[in-house]
Amino acid sequence: MRLTVLDGEEPQILRVDEPRIDSSVAIQFKDAVRAAVSPQASRVVLDLGAVEFIDSSGLGAIVAAMKGMGEGQRLDLAVLTPMVDRVFRLTRMDTIFVIHDTLEAARRGAGH
Repeated sequence: MRLTVLDGEEPQILRVDEPRIDSSVAIQFKDAVRAAVSPQASRVVLDLGAVEFIDSSGLGAIVAAMKGMGEGQRLDLAVLTPMVDRVFRLTRMDTIFVIHDTLEAARRGAGH
């Protein structure tokens, strides 16, 4: 599972460099996010722009990564591809996460 830390500043941005978050990588994904999150970051943005497919295991891994964050930390999502966005809306996960259309919006904190 490849993640890239884009910014050391607030918010911390983690780019997922994989086309899929599914059952074959869910555990590695969760562990990679937990390892990459800075304890000093109050807000972390997960850039999902390269992710073309996500299944229930992937959704569960994102939720588990969020729950594993420290007190006072928040996990936002950004740059969802149409298929991933659809999965988040169909499962109502868009009510759990702040979702940003662009990284610039995520940096400003302007989500929906």
